[in-house]
Amino acid sequence: METPLTAATPDAVIVVGAGGHAKVIIEILRTADVEVAYCVARPDAASHCVGVPVLRTEDALDELYRRGYRKAVVALGDNRLRARLGQQLRAMGYALTSAVSPHATISRSATIGDGVVVMAGVVVNAEARIDDLAILNTGATVDHDCHIGRSVHIAPQCALAGNVRVGENTMLGIGARVIPGITIGRDVMIGAGAVVIRDISDGVTAVGVPAREVVRTSTCV
Repeated sequence: METPLTAATPDAVIVVGAGGHAKVIIEILRTADVEVAYCVARPDAASHCVGVPVLRTEDALDELYRRGYRKAVVALGDNRLRARLGQQLRAMGYALTSAVSPHATISRSATIGDGVVVMAGVVVNAEARIDDLAILNTGATVDHDCHIGRSVHIAPQCALAGNVRVGENTMLGIGARVIPGITIGRDVMIGAGAVVIRDISDGVTAVGVPAREVVRTSTCV
């Protein structure tokens, strides 16, 4: 190990990832007085991420678990990779911690899963459901009764009206808009600034105003 490891302290969190997304998550956790002990990242990552030491060896997660660490956040924007690593962490025995900005507004009747990231300026309204490992990025709004699936990424400044359903692993690009009652399938890419006014099937890319399906991609279980 390049960085000497210490024994776990109660409630200390490991962040998987050390890029820009990880920086924001670390600062959210710090604002909530959560200790971030280490980041775990690829061998080419920097040695520190906003002051947190970065471990760059393949066995880092195993070694941290042996030392008593039990909580982790997956700080990666890639939906499929985040889903896979979340599953791996759970299999190892880690609990997935959510990072929720104190500058987000979340209804008391909304449901937030494990390993979810909610950034500053986000609004989640009544009885919305946000499944595990989803990202609600800066300034996104999710209105009443929406269901955001597992490992979805809602990019900054997106706006989802009421009763919208978004399938797992889907990405809504920055500034996308979705009218009420729409269903967007799994493994979908919605382009930046798109306006979705009709249902979108699984495994496609949709762009434009109004959004139109332009590319069919392979889906991933």
